[in-house]
Amino acid sequence: MLTRLLTTSAAITMIAGAAAADYSLTILHTNDFHARFEPISKYDSGCSAEDNDAGDCFGGTARMVNMVADARARSNNSILVDGGDQFQGTLFYTYYKGAMAAEFMNLLNYTAMTVGNHEFDDGPEVLRGFVDTVNFPVLMSNADISGEPLLNDAIEKSTIIEQGGDRIGLIGLTPENTDELASPGPNVTFLPAIASVQAEVDRLTAEGVTKIIVLSHSGYNADLEIAAATTGVDVIVGGHSNTLLGDDEDAAGPYPTMVGDTAIVQAYAYGKFLGELNVTFDDMGVITEASGSPLLIDGTIPEDETVKARIAELAIPLDEIRNEVVAEAADVLTGDRAVCRAMECSMGNLIADAMLARVADQDIDIALQNSGGIRADIDGGEITKGEVLTVLPFQNTLSTFFITGETLLATLENAASQHEDGAGRFLQVAGMSYSVDVSMEPGSRISDVMIGGEPLDMAKQYGAVSNNFVRNGGDGFSMLRDAKNAYDFGPDLADVTSEYLRDNSPYQPYTDGRINMK
Repeated sequence: MLTRLLTTSAAITMIAGAAAADYSLTILHTNDFHARFEPISKYDSGCSAEDNDAGDCFGGTARMVNMVADARARSNNSILVDGGDQFQGTLFYTYYKGAMAAEFMNLLNYTAMTVGNHEFDDGPEVLRGFVDTVNFPVLMSNADISGEPLLNDAIEKSTIIEQGGDRIGLIGLTPENTDELASPGPNVTFLPAIASVQAEVDRLTAEGVTKIIVLSHSGYNADLEIAAATTGVDVIVGGHSNTLLGDDEDAAGPYPTMVGDTAIVQAYAYGKFLGELNVTFDDMGVITEASGSPLLIDGTIPEDETVKARIAELAIPLDEIRNEVVAEAADVLTGDRAVCRAMECSMGNLIADAMLARVADQDIDIALQNSGGIRADIDGGEITKGEVLTVLPFQNTLSTFFITGETLLATLENAASQHEDGAGRFLQVAGMSYSVDVSMEPGSRISDVMIGGEPLDMAKQYGAVSNNFVRNGGDGFSMLRDAKNAYDFGPDLADVTSEYLRDNSPYQPYTDGRINMK
């Protein structure tokens, strides 16, 4: 399917010569911002004022404002779009929900965005409030929202904008499994991505639109498939997989990645980069040139003082909570998604150990933590409650339940089923160990499961602790919905982790081979 994939990191020249009606556009883009309004550290978590003043921090809306202004000044025809997941990730979202994102996206004058799965974390009501507040269209093509009164008149599948003397079609795309990843409610049904995109492309083309951009919160691998399986899509601005593209040694592919005539871009996450794609179309709407890069927003980018002051004002109600020091760490706690979604990680061990310790007197044998719920590293030294909340922002509660060994094996197979996509369902564990062979087909990847030093007994009942999201079927764990004696209303996972750190300070991060990747 992907044999047409072209790899070049500079300019792409598709057709020799310039047509008389060439049209050039700069597409500025962000994705997976996750409420990082303040600057972040190199670990994508909070950055102190001292480090920020020293130029050691990245991102933050006050820098983003200046970065976007500079990029717009370099182009005589530009748009600014977002690939989804503005919501969730810091106390700013916990406290203000979508209101703060709406305020600053309006300030930045976004052209459009797509709905990410985290826009549904607090259900349709919070999303509707956000949509009503922003000054730009919020798009989602692959969902039937006709039965959800809060959304059915608020979100369009696509839109047509007038830009630089031409018409551009914009299409939104949300993960097909958002019902597993978030809380859209029973009245929203998600539909296949490829068919949904093609239907909107065909409709826009019938209206005479020849330049079409998909804002896709689907992940880089899915975007490659969408580009190869559809016709008429010129650009895909991605999100969801937090993928860095470009010349960096850690990049997953070139910027842009070309699949046939389609340019695919993404700009990592957390406001650390601003994507800048420059495209030229011929008079038939075909891309003839595409070049650009994700622009690093580091400490050399000045902060807008008015924006900085506004964020500081909004932070006042949060400071007492997040500045509380709960413990010290002897070294970096690794919560990076590239590690925790692929293998055992020290942050996963901490969280799973903390869960298991909290319920040690309740006949619980094992702890299971989805890696998608682990959102950042914590550096060595003092650990604040705010840092813990950045790692665990979802307000999940502890859930205890009982399952057979057979169900546990199915749970572990689901956890490894989308390993190659970096899916958040990959499980960090405590009280047990297991092996994963990703070269095998999904459904046959798990082996060597040991619990309390004994091999897995398929017929035995095991006590488990996880978070309420996983226990209620999130991330594809539908097999846990029917668990016996389930109790989903335990303490907040961030509080449990903070208390465990406090009791074990200074905390020494570690891995011990409980997950063996073959």
